[in-house]
Amino acid sequence: MSVASIHKPVQQELEQVEQAISEVTRSEIPEVQRMLEMVLSASGKRLRPTIALLAGRFGEHRPHHLVPLAASIELLHTATLVHDDVIDDSDTRRGQPTVNSRYHNASSVMLGDYMFAHAADLICRTESIDVVKLFTRTLLAMAGGELTQDMTAYEYGQDTMQYFHRIAGKTASLFATSAEGGAKVAGASEEWTKALHDYGENLGMTFQIVDDILDFEGDETELGKPTGSDLMSGTLTLPSLLLMERHPDDNPVKKLFADKQNGKELLAQAILMIQDTSILEESHAVARDFRDRAIAALEQLPDTANRASLAEIADHVIQRRS
Repeated sequence: MSVASIHKPVQQELEQVEQAISEVTRSEIPEVQRMLEMVLSASGKRLRPTIALLAGRFGEHRPHHLVPLAASIELLHTATLVHDDVIDDSDTRRGQPTVNSRYHNASSVMLGDYMFAHAADLICRTESIDVVKLFTRTLLAMAGGELTQDMTAYEYGQDTMQYFHRIAGKTASLFATSAEGGAKVAGASEEWTKALHDYGENLGMTFQIVDDILDFEGDETELGKPTGSDLMSGTLTLPSLLLMERHPDDNPVKKLFADKQNGKELLAQAILMIQDTSILEESHAVARDFRDRAIAALEQLPDTANRASLAEIADHVIQRRS
């Protein structure tokens, strides 16, 4: 399924979201405006805003509240990417130079904070205290996931349950908020709101696991980053954890974390071991299981075109290559 077809059911509102995001780039400080344009012009697939807009149709459709919700979610997501790039010292994202590669880290961190502030302003325009509370809890969950990832970098003794907990906060929480937030804006029933939350959470888990698989099997040109970059930065993901489980005493990951001077050679060995076994297929199976859970959650909702679109997004996420 193409990105254009995913956007089609909510295209008009998505254009309003883009307008709301573009208004954030306006600044009296020319350099700040250039930085914002640099970050916000490199738009992704807008999956999270699209999910919020679709979820907001399970109840009373309120586009004047849904649009700021969807824009806030995208700004929050983009702000976290700016901070991630600083932490990871990344030069490129989606094949484009990062802000921190053009400006110093302090400015990049403050730019992310500036975008967080705008996201908070937009979320208040939903005029829903429940949505504001949800936004706050989500920010805490995302920050906790990021802190856990940073504080456990190069720690060898991690397992898959710790990994699932980390990505639930770091990634899945915002997908869950996209769907649940849309439901709350629409005044959906508790049953529908929970179903949409569960859909978003499981979809977010799917998204991150696929992302981590692509770090080992994806095309560098499509991904816009080097293969194995997560492992090189000390982040253990599902494929590398499965490799460690299979070869607990003798694997390149353990050696890589202990000997960063020969990192490139050891990283290449780890990538080859993962690619030459069934590890990636096992990881895909885990991602498909979360995808199936996401689609199953939708069965609590009315069988409408909007529900079908949410299911199609789940299929798109499992099949994506970038």
